[in-house]
Amino acid sequence: MHRRCDQNRKRSKRRAIYCHIDSCYIHSVSQKYKMFADQAGQLQQRGMSRRNALMLVATQTAVPIEGEWLEAFWSEECQQTTWYHIRKCGDRSYEILVAPQELWEQVTGVIDSLGNPSVGEFTRKSAKQVGYQGLKGCQFVS
Repeated sequence: MHRRCDQNRKRSKRRAIYCHIDSCYIHSVSQKYKMFADQAGQLQQRGMSRRNALMLVATQTAVPIEGEWLEAFWSEECQQTTWYHIRKCGDRSYEILVAPQELWEQVTGVIDSLGNPSVGEFTRKSAKQVGYQGLKGCQFVS
């Protein structure tokens, strides 16, 4: 009889991330939204020298930030979803903070909650209307 060696089994280990309010375990309810830097100061805050940060931002449109992302978690105790800024500190340790609004500008793959700044106010309001008809709703004068 051949027994399977448990040491060779590769199982994903659950991340131990806890709610900032009541310290209960929280469950991920979104994908990880990776972060990027488009300003030298953002890289300097993470320990990069000013010179290297300026050179990197000048040569690349956006620089990926490794080991940091935004992710939504559900708290059973609070009965709510909260977005967190997660920073991986070690093999199984994380620093988590409630995600401030300005971090959303550094994330890939999300839609700006304020809308596209190049879209006019009329277009933005029209798009939100129920039953928007596009050009059918306009009357043209000849």
